Amino acid sequence: QGHLVESGGASVQTGGSLRLSCAASGSTVNSNCMAWFRQAPGKEREGVAYINTGDSSTGYVASVKGRFTISQDYAKNTVYLQMNNLLAEDTAVYYCAARIGVSRCVPISLGLPGSFGYWGRGTQVTVSS
Repeated sequence: QGHLVESGGASVQTGGSLRLSCAASGSTVNSNCMAWFRQAPGKEREGVAYINTGDSSTGYVASVKGRFTISQDYAKNTVYLQMNNLLAEDTAVYYCAARIGVSRCVPISLGLPGSFGYWGRGTQVTVSS
């Protein structure tokens, strides 16, 4: 079995920064792609960013490009999401996801949450003015 545990969510003011962490264990340490999704109240789950663990190539949804950065610490089996210049519309529960044995992630992968077989429980990010 595999597990993903997110941390780092908090309440911040507009323009602030947060770094989310996702620790992988079990079979998820062999994932070929890890991603962050988010879900705001009353909205569908939205893909935010992905990283292909083999070559560290990344992709982002347009609304976070230039503000968010996804990265990995291979030795710690941890993926990060650095979020800068946070906006009120970034308020959501952020989920870490992983997929194993599937082709590498490409931009469209952020629109296919069903292709990710492993999910964390989420961490709340609240941005207020």
